[in-house]
Amino acid sequence: MRKTPFIAMVNLQNRFMRMKKNFSFVTMKQCQGFESISFFSVSFFFLLFSSFTALQAQKAQITLGPDEIGENQGWTITVTVQNDRLKSYDNFPEIEGFKKRGTSNQSTTNIVNGQISSSQSVVMTYMPTRQGLFTVPSFTMKVNDQSLKVTGKKVRVGAPVQAQQRDPFRSFFDRSPADDFFGRDNAEFVDIKEDAFLALTTDKDEVYVGEGFNAMLSFFVADDNRAPLQFYELGKQLSEILKKIKPSTCWEENFNIENIEGESITLGGKDYTQYKIYQANYYPLNTEPITFPSVGLEMIKFKVAKNPSFFGQNRQEAFKTFNSKEKKVKVKELPPHPLRDAVAVGNYKLDERISTPNAQTGQSVSYEFKIYGEGNISGIEKPVVFKDDKIELYEPNVRQDINREGNRVTGTKLFSYFLIPNEPGELLLGDYFNWVFFNPKTGTYDTLKSQLTLPVSGESKKNQAIESTDLGSFYNKISDADNEIRTRSDNSWQNWMFGSFIGLMLIASTYLVFKKQ
Repeated sequence: MRKTPFIAMVNLQNRFMRMKKNFSFVTMKQCQGFESISFFSVSFFFLLFSSFTALQAQKAQITLGPDEIGENQGWTITVTVQNDRLKSYDNFPEIEGFKKRGTSNQSTTNIVNGQISSSQSVVMTYMPTRQGLFTVPSFTMKVNDQSLKVTGKKVRVGAPVQAQQRDPFRSFFDRSPADDFFGRDNAEFVDIKEDAFLALTTDKDEVYVGEGFNAMLSFFVADDNRAPLQFYELGKQLSEILKKIKPSTCWEENFNIENIEGESITLGGKDYTQYKIYQANYYPLNTEPITFPSVGLEMIKFKVAKNPSFFGQNRQEAFKTFNSKEKKVKVKELPPHPLRDAVAVGNYKLDERISTPNAQTGQSVSYEFKIYGEGNISGIEKPVVFKDDKIELYEPNVRQDINREGNRVTGTKLFSYFLIPNEPGELLLGDYFNWVFFNPKTGTYDTLKSQLTLPVSGESKKNQAIESTDLGSFYNKISDADNEIRTRSDNSWQNWMFGSFIGLMLIASTYLVFKKQ
């Protein structure tokens, strides 16, 4: 099961927190006439409201929402990390009766008696789908490589609640505490142009039939992007996207991305952060061209308050769909060869082992023919084996190991044989084991052939092997046989049964004749 994606809050606040390591505070950079909030203001605010915040001893914790909410209210699960960055976390659970609305990030700094502590949180908001009593199941969630167990609870969803805008006893988190004080209920928000895009890329534009190429769907965000962006229900969207982009004429080796983490990359001299959403190697089964259509990814894009203030809401959630461009890969036929339709395609080598350096006729010997390299390991067939009366061979046991790393799929396929020599002398295994493949890097066919020689001593077992399957003793009796039927003294009862059967048939026939008359 794919885990909930790593949340990418690509804004100036997060980049500033990365620079400050364990010391973080909320700030906004002045841009396009926006007001800037000084560190002094932030410190003053937290000194003013420090009595509302309790220091947490745990490094990471998960907090569930209230026991009862209205049908029009959101219910939350909050993951908090104290005095550290929130680097990674698993997927939030699915809850019956609720639908995931999306996540938001929070960061706070407390100054109490001169001691500074900070925290980072990600909040998943769930919206109820109906009224009733629902069970939040117990679950385990991995946060910054630390597994946290959470005990479930019951949540009652009642009738919709009408918000009381001037109720002084409303929760601190239902609204900004300064809404009444500063009158910021009607804040004006503006849309900042994002510097980000969705792209499906391949490492090759043209391949042979059977040759692998890497396909990757990624979201790119420029390092100087100022528009706050966030993934939205990525798992659900990805399942629909893959239905469109997966080619039916290819074998797939999926890299199974579970945690989406940003990687720095430079494109056209500009620095970006790349978030790999999907990655796989494809191996064409025929010459039909491969087309990856344009697909869309819906993201949460926040509008920013035109006149931001520490008090009140400074951003507003909105949605934007990013579309990738169509991508095509041309597929070429392999060069002429008698085994063109049966050979594997890739860059392979041979590693072989034998259980003994010397053998005796009639005794079993184990032999391993291991193919390793880069290519479609799953598509490798067993070697072509030549058989004669000098050696007995049995069908091999097969084991394969596949590694997916970077943009490559590598691995091994091991064929383990048992063979019994029947003749003394030098047994050249290259006369019996060989495997043909096509190397797309050189554009030529190649053969992996055994280089081992097995000295065999002992008496010849060739004739013995023939006698064990000789049917001559049966066919030699044919000359003594003729077409004459002979009666044996011990089969009189068989003759009696046969006579009785004939008699019954005559009686039945006579009865039918008279009945018709």
